[in-house]
This record gives sequence, C-alpha cells and structure tokens, in this order.
Amino acid sequence: MKKKYKTKFPVARIKKIMQLDEDVGKVAQATPILISKALELFMQSLIDQACNEARSRSAKRLTVAHLKKTIDTTEQFDFLKDIVANVPDPTDTPMMDYKEEKPVRPRKPRTSRVKEEEN
Repeated sequence: MKKKYKTKFPVARIKKIMQLDEDVGKVAQATPILISKALELFMQSLIDQACNEARSRSAKRLTVAHLKKTIDTTEQFDFLKDIVANVPDPTDTPMMDYKEEKPVRPRKPRTSRVKEEEN
C-alpha cells in the first residue's frame, strides 16, 4: 500500500527537479516530502506578509507590487531581491494603480457566420 502525504506541492515533481542536477545521486524518499513541506511553509510566510502589506494599503487584491514591497522590507526575504529587481517600484507607479490593478482582457473580434459561409 502506497503512503499518501498531505503536501501542497507535488513530491514527484520535486524529486525530478532534484535529479536534474548531476551532483545529486539517489534521493531518500523523505527528502522531497520535507522539501515540499518547507516550500509550503515558506510560501505561506511570504503570502501572509504580502497580504498584510496589501491590507495596510487598503487594497482589495494582492499584486506584484505588494510582493515586491514585502521582499524589499523584510530581511528574511533578502535573497529574493534580485528576482524582483525588474518589477516596477510601487512608488514609481500612481497609487491608484498600486491599490487596485484590474486585469485587461482583449476582446475577441466578432465574425459572422454569413462571412464564413461565403468564403
């Protein structure tokens, strides 16, 4: 019988990623499970702090700007600063955009069946 672990991230995928490195040999069964749990706790911490940032700005949505501000102001996340370096700084954008970003979806052009049947 196979054991099922309650992890939020796919253990098999983590194991595959680990084995892509030539220096990694065999991987103990518990290792990808522990990494999955560590990743889950890390993500929970990052998102919780970013949510606090969004709430402090009275924002309705969590945006990339909130994540960047969290990473820039929290020492724990210093190692991520290079990753968010290219994200526009929240102070460079109007506060209205920082507060509430609405996704823009392009409209599909309408085609009529009559035109399709004529061709």
